Amino acid sequence: MSLSLAEKWDQKYADIDPKKPVLPAWALKQHLHQLPLTGKALDLACGLGGNARFLAQCGLTVDAWDISDTALTHLNNWAAVNRLPITPTICDFEQMLFPYQQYDVIVISRYLNRALWPQIAQALKPNGKVLIQTFLAPVQENAPNNPYFYLQTGELNQLPKTEPSWRDFEINVYGEGWLADNAQTKNRYAWLLATKRPVKRQ
Repeated sequence: MSLSLAEKWDQKYADIDPKKPVLPAWALKQHLHQLPLTGKALDLACGLGGNARFLAQCGLTVDAWDISDTALTHLNNWAAVNRLPITPTICDFEQMLFPYQQYDVIVISRYLNRALWPQIAQALKPNGKVLIQTFLAPVQENAPNNPYFYLQTGELNQLPKTEPSWRDFEINVYGEGWLADNAQTKNRYAWLLATKRPVKRQ
């Protein structure tokens, strides 16, 4: 019997050492100065919450969503010990509606679900910032096996033109290249920082 998606990720996180540091995405650290450091943030598909931990330490109140109860338990324990405002929530993104204009910052790293672009856009407040860093094709070692979970060259950069729900977004930063995930592994990524411009009234 094949594992469900939640079971697969729970298995992946089952043997994690809770004392091991969990790092934020490179693009988040690199472009932190362009983000608001007050308000509410969302770490989408957060895993062990490297982005959530970093954002909370910088002063934001953070919602952290993932399908893995095991990963979120690790994150919740860490947040409690460190007394930081992180709310982990188990989510199946295929089965939920995102809240409307709730977030000042949304961060997504090492995750891609193109069906969520409209939901991500509507969950962000006007003038809010979205930061994405995920895998760039072709398929790589130490990364997803399915080509669907890889961005194509220039794909993120074209979102305001190709995705109707993103037409009001202004791209502030875009890049592609090899980044080190840790001392042992590098992966090829694309990254983007964009601002949701307020809709102009006619």
